Amino acid sequence: MNLKTVLILLGLALATIFALVCVLLTRGRSPRSCQHLHPEQEDMEDGQSLVFADLTPEEMSQVVRYLQGKLGVPLVEASRAKPSDNCIASVDLQVPAKAEVLRFLDAGGARPAREALAVLYFGNQADPNITEYVVGPLPTPVYHRDVTVQKYGGKVPYHRRPTLAVEYKQIGGFLKSQVFPSAPAFMQQVMEYDGANLAVVTAAPRGFQSGDRVTWFVLFQNVSGFFVHPVGLEVLVDHSSLDISQWAVSRVFYNGQYYRDMVHLESAYVQGRISVEKVRKAPWDGDFSSMKPRAPAAALFPVQYEPQGPRYSVRNNHVLFQAWSFAFGMSVSTGLRLFDIRHKGERVAYEISVQEALSVYGSNCPGGMSTRYMDGSFGLGRYTSPLVRGVDCPYLATYVDTHSLSESLRPRKGKASLCIFEQNLGSPLRRHYSNLQSLYYGGLVNSALVVRSIATVGNYDYVWDFIFYQNGAMEGKVQATGYPSSSFLHGDGLRYGNRLWEHTLGTIHTHFVNYKVDLDVGGVKNSLVAHDMAFEMTRAPWSPEQQIERPRLTKKVLDTEDQAAFRLQSKMPRYIYFAANSKNKWGHQRGYRIQITSFAGDHIPEASSMERAISWARYQLAVTRRKEEEPTSTSIYNQNDPWTPTVTFADFINNETITNEDLVAWITAGFLHIPHSEDIPNTVTVGNSVGFLLRPYNYYDLDPSIYSHDGVFFTSQQDFTACEINPLACLPKTASCLPNFPPFTYDGFQNMSRL
Repeated sequence: MNLKTVLILLGLALATIFALVCVLLTRGRSPRSCQHLHPEQEDMEDGQSLVFADLTPEEMSQVVRYLQGKLGVPLVEASRAKPSDNCIASVDLQVPAKAEVLRFLDAGGARPAREALAVLYFGNQADPNITEYVVGPLPTPVYHRDVTVQKYGGKVPYHRRPTLAVEYKQIGGFLKSQVFPSAPAFMQQVMEYDGANLAVVTAAPRGFQSGDRVTWFVLFQNVSGFFVHPVGLEVLVDHSSLDISQWAVSRVFYNGQYYRDMVHLESAYVQGRISVEKVRKAPWDGDFSSMKPRAPAAALFPVQYEPQGPRYSVRNNHVLFQAWSFAFGMSVSTGLRLFDIRHKGERVAYEISVQEALSVYGSNCPGGMSTRYMDGSFGLGRYTSPLVRGVDCPYLATYVDTHSLSESLRPRKGKASLCIFEQNLGSPLRRHYSNLQSLYYGGLVNSALVVRSIATVGNYDYVWDFIFYQNGAMEGKVQATGYPSSSFLHGDGLRYGNRLWEHTLGTIHTHFVNYKVDLDVGGVKNSLVAHDMAFEMTRAPWSPEQQIERPRLTKKVLDTEDQAAFRLQSKMPRYIYFAANSKNKWGHQRGYRIQITSFAGDHIPEASSMERAISWARYQLAVTRRKEEEPTSTSIYNQNDPWTPTVTFADFINNETITNEDLVAWITAGFLHIPHSEDIPNTVTVGNSVGFLLRPYNYYDLDPSIYSHDGVFFTSQQDFTACEINPLACLPKTASCLPNFPPFTYDGFQNMSRL
């Protein structure tokens, strides 16, 4: 072998070694990081949405300092206040009048004054009452106006005040220090009471007539998931006096029997005249109610990521997603709300907001049978939960902190209490595969933007979603989870639910949720139109001796509020829409259709003395003229005095003309819940989801999603493996990257700290 051949072989060997090294090094290299691109549309909004923005912590603090200095009365920190004290219950944004806002947004008018709404309890005066003040202008207030009479037609009596957390604490102290010690043998031997092993849950409303503040408190074992660990003891406390020393027990219930008070119960127990049901003591984790997983960790669940970064933007309280834009906020009492919702730059709704969440319970125990929870009174915004990344929302969602001032002199930060994310729903928004005549495929992935908050009010967790689709449709949805409320199983308890555990009765109850939807379709002035179908009989023109039954379109303009009020279980037109004063290319009135998803149980009988307080739940849909003096369908004061409601929705419907007017749709959706064994350890969201859709109806000349960049189309004649023909062919390249998952953190257990 000559030298030349040796050198060639040596060179080839070196080249081979180099190539192998490169392959090995490349194979071990981590995937590249995902590169974030700017959203297709830059948010050019110049701060106009801030007219709807929640109060900042600084603004809340300024309002508190102003009220402390200007009202001339002592204000006690609400978390320490006695019923006989004055205190600030809440401070929230006072949303400006719609006419002022529209002049500012659309006509170059002045920015409306920024103001706060402060709710105060005045217990330390001759005429105790609740007063609402508008305070402004912010950030440096110089005036306050008492708007109570203007809003409600009179003063709000003090007994209607929502119950503060400190009042529950005071009642707990009353039970522990005065009530339970009066039955020492019963409490020690039957309840095994040690001063800390019992938890208390309130019923509501509180009595049978205006002025009552008499509440059943149901006792449970104080363990994880205590809501399904009843012990059979319930106590009726009269806490109507502003002097805590005057509080008293009005009645006691144990295992199906009623007693005058705990002394009476103790006497009956000592004499052996009561039937004792000893409840097995549960471990601290609740045993059957524990949410700790019963299975070891396995393969990770699917995780969604954005290979080129978020395609939406969040700037202050303004969101931009493809053709959608809107402002968001969080009310202390009603929770998540949206304003100035636009599609393709045109406003389709001025306001979409939650109004109330109602539950009506049945039971053969007094606490359960008297419960009608109106959760807005407790605070759907106040009890918004900190969200857990990767479960409550996708791991890479945008998480937003909110701030509130409730039952305190200082604002509270709600860490990660709202999330925003785009979600691939895993199905096509539209598609067609053609194998007749021409051969092609066309489709569009159903990717939508979701805005979410979750409110935990006692035992229930409400997942509130507003969802924006590429075809111009928008959805409001609530999913219910959490623990079912329960009663102690005794007697004929199975008439009122299912047995969930040895002594646990899962009590039947209804859920009703009310929304305010202020649509402005093609402008502020709209009419309400109903389309539906009817079959007509006709002779076949080509064969007159034959009969054909064919569906035809029915049309009706609903021109009064009475015609537009649809009772809960009544038949409603299947196409009902807000019609604009303009037409599309094909001569049809442009509109947005309201489509409700609901499985509601029955509404409480109207003969009930408290029904008018929840009369919004009579209707699955009611459309009324929009009025500034009718901003909400209910009031936080209705819970504790439903017999003389502060706001009665039924009075909104008075047969006024609604043709070519500024209109509001009040939508009620709900479901009946009969708890069952699969509600242990707690209730799942599957099947417990209701809400509504707003869908364009002849609003556009064609489906606007045809302009989406996500569309896919290729024919049999094209090279569908080429990126320029089919963007899906590029996925192995564009989506093969490593997303940046931030470290998992959670601030929920420090979430109650004040700023």
